[in-house]
Amino acid sequence: MSNNTLLYIAGPTAVGKTALSISLAQYFNTEILSCDSRQFYSEMSIGTAVPTIKERERIPHHFIQHKSIQKPYTVGEYEREATKKLESLFSVHKTVILVGGSGLYADALMYGIDSFPEVPNEVRKEMCHLFETKGIEALQQLLKEKDPVYYQQVDQNNPVRLLRALEVCVSSSQPYSSFLKKTQKPRPFKIKIICIEAPRSLLYERINARVDTMVTKGLVEEVKKLLPYKDETPLRTVGYQELFPFLEGKTGIYEALELVKRNSRRYAKRQITWFNKYDEALRIPHSLSPEKVIALLEKTWQLKRN
Repeated sequence: MSNNTLLYIAGPTAVGKTALSISLAQYFNTEILSCDSRQFYSEMSIGTAVPTIKERERIPHHFIQHKSIQKPYTVGEYEREATKKLESLFSVHKTVILVGGSGLYADALMYGIDSFPEVPNEVRKEMCHLFETKGIEALQQLLKEKDPVYYQQVDQNNPVRLLRALEVCVSSSQPYSSFLKKTQKPRPFKIKIICIEAPRSLLYERINARVDTMVTKGLVEEVKKLLPYKDETPLRTVGYQELFPFLEGKTGIYEALELVKRNSRRYAKRQITWFNKYDEALRIPHSLSPEKVIALLEKTWQLKRN
């Protein structure tokens, strides 16, 4: 095993991952890889809380706004490209920071992607027909019946994830979750995980406040520009899908923003469920200063500056 370390900073939305990642990257004199699947797209900035230009000038970031919403970026593509980028970064840095709340993408880079059974076209069409005729609620209900474990982890407002899981469930007659984590690819680096935690009530307050800040920064205007592309897969996500009906005159702004807050809180809850499975993670309170986090990393894992 090499002496190189991938340090993953995990945690739910709005808990403070970006700020800590930048402090740690400065200390270790290294670079940051994003595994936030919502931040891959150049057209989405405010609603995805991408690091600011100033933050990105201070520390080189990779996999931020490098794709277009019209070309969805798969987890398989991410694994291949991020693994390659990591290899080149490790030729310069002993420690590289991975940050982001998309557990599926983080796991792909850290452990590899699981192999799934082939899905027949007729099953794919059947699931699409269910979605088109009965809506996302029908997908949610069916997944809850067929795979209650994955139902608790998945972003239940993301039809793409729901459809993918259901296709595997229906075609294999096995829960989608039964195919996860069967084999781990050996990686030529150490993996260390920090999970930032906050009391649920405080986290929800931070999420609500973040949505309000996004609105003052121009979230509604950003979503308005994307209205012609509302059916593109990357836009079927929290912060965008709730505002399209408002912009089409179907709901009021208050109702739309309350939905953004509610769905963001639900998303955070599912992220917490996902990150709870990292038994090896070092769990730290959100209020811990970067200096104390660094001292903890040096004491616990003997991580040193590059």
